[in-house]
Amino acid sequence: MRRSARLPACTLALLLPTCIDAAVAQPAQDGRVLDERQLLGMRLFNQSCRVCHTKPQLTSPLYGPELSQSSAGSEATMREVIANGTPRMPGFKYHFEPAQIDAIVAYLRTIPTPAASAPSAPR
Repeated sequence: MRRSARLPACTLALLLPTCIDAAVAQPAQDGRVLDERQLLGMRLFNQSCRVCHTKPQLTSPLYGPELSQSSAGSEATMREVIANGTPRMPGFKYHFEPAQIDAIVAYLRTIPTPAASAPSAPR
């Protein structure tokens, strides 16, 4: 009995480093591997931006624009919007350091531009 209880623990100990390596080397949507700065940007985006800029479910509304590499034009414009906000979005200059805002911009540059959705038929 004791020997069979050790087997799962040993298996877990051997598989854990593999899982950690897989978590660190996250591929971008186009198959490239994200660097450390882009990974930080992804984590910060998931913590603070995802709630408004992605749909958690297909039937959920989207509160802000869907963000991608072509969202706001230049990187300087993206930094400005993230830091100072817009009339409908809060600014994050007191929440994030400039390097963290740069990381979010670097991550957004890895997200491909979404395909235009087909217009819905008139009712």
